[in-house]
Amino acid sequence: MMRMRLPKRWVSLLAAVSTFVGAAESFAQSPDNLMPYSMLRSLQFVQDSVVLGDHSAAEMQRFMLTTIDERLRDAPPSIFADPRNVDAALIYAMSGGNPATLELLVAKDVDGNFDTRVADALRKYLSGRGTLIAKGLGAMVPEYRKTRIGPYLALISGNVTLAQDPVAALKFYDIARLEAPGTIVEEAALRRSLAIAVEDGDATQGFKYAQRYARRFLHSPYASQFADLIVALSVRRYEHIDEATITDTVALMDADRQRETYLRMARMATVAGKEKLARMAATKAKDLSTGLPVVDGAPANLYESLANIGTPDIVSAIKTITSIPDEHLSDRDKILRDAAKAIAEEVVRPPVASAASLQPGTTGWEGEATLPVAAAPGSEPQVTEGTGVWRNPTPVMEDLSPEYKSTVSSGRSKLDEIDALLKKEGSLQ
Repeated sequence: MMRMRLPKRWVSLLAAVSTFVGAAESFAQSPDNLMPYSMLRSLQFVQDSVVLGDHSAAEMQRFMLTTIDERLRDAPPSIFADPRNVDAALIYAMSGGNPATLELLVAKDVDGNFDTRVADALRKYLSGRGTLIAKGLGAMVPEYRKTRIGPYLALISGNVTLAQDPVAALKFYDIARLEAPGTIVEEAALRRSLAIAVEDGDATQGFKYAQRYARRFLHSPYASQFADLIVALSVRRYEHIDEATITDTVALMDADRQRETYLRMARMATVAGKEKLARMAATKAKDLSTGLPVVDGAPANLYESLANIGTPDIVSAIKTITSIPDEHLSDRDKILRDAAKAIAEEVVRPPVASAASLQPGTTGWEGEATLPVAAAPGSEPQVTEGTGVWRNPTPVMEDLSPEYKSTVSSGRSKLDEIDALLKKEGSLQ
């Protein structure tokens, strides 16, 4: 009879669970056979398995957290003479455990087995008062380098330092990920370092973090947040990076994730007015949609056409936008499409001759460009960088004929409607 071969990581996980369950059974006979530090090793293995892609281990994680909590609460104080059990209790608290359990253990610690500085800092952090101990906790990180609790302390120090000093937080995250490679600690440190790069950091370094994350944790349950961060980094820092850096990073993903990432990127770049990036991302997404149903390729076609509104291909873009059925687009994309159609109509509308073009000092349509106004209706709208909204500056209305004032006012009204559409679109994100 043929035997089914399990993946190596599943064999290891089953072995760990079997050991854990066997230890739990022996605990009923001899509590000394079930030390907190041995239970914690199994918890760490399961948590690391989750961020590496074994999502089914999440239920086991919850079970083990509950079981370790019961063991720590019932444990005699004497077992904490072993530093490994002290570290296990601290790491348990920093790994999603019950904060009240740490409170109980510290209260019962008459022999001074727990470092009161660490215990007090963790109690404040777990109760939501982390900013109060940021300086003191950060000072303990060098002391606890290369220890069992060191990476966890560094990760928490980064968390409490982030709001006041993102650069200092990055240093703590670097320590955490370098001392705990391939673990849930590194996954969290990389993801948070990438978030800092989006807001305050260096784009080049941010993509290095992104590439490390993509190589190791692409199947983490938090990978969707990672995708949002890499898209935001690409759009916000586009002027400081080259497209090859973006495409090389996205290429580390499988085809489905690449397509989804490029779609998100094309959409955000479109709203932000980054037409070149939007066009590149939409083209990549369109290429990755080859062979998929038409409805799956509709978003890429929409974003590519949106990026082409300000180019000589505008007529083709309008045709494509208009031809996309409502049922192929989400509500948010319908709003984008409607706004784009309104903008395109303003761009291609023929100029309307007015008395202003015949006033002294002008010579037909060339003379109109010398009037003290911004772009007249029918000319290409300017892009307001960073807002994702195309609109003309406010024209000077004095000394213009009533006919010209009416035309300009009509154009401004149409663009105000577009602004409203995009604001509504933004509220749905």
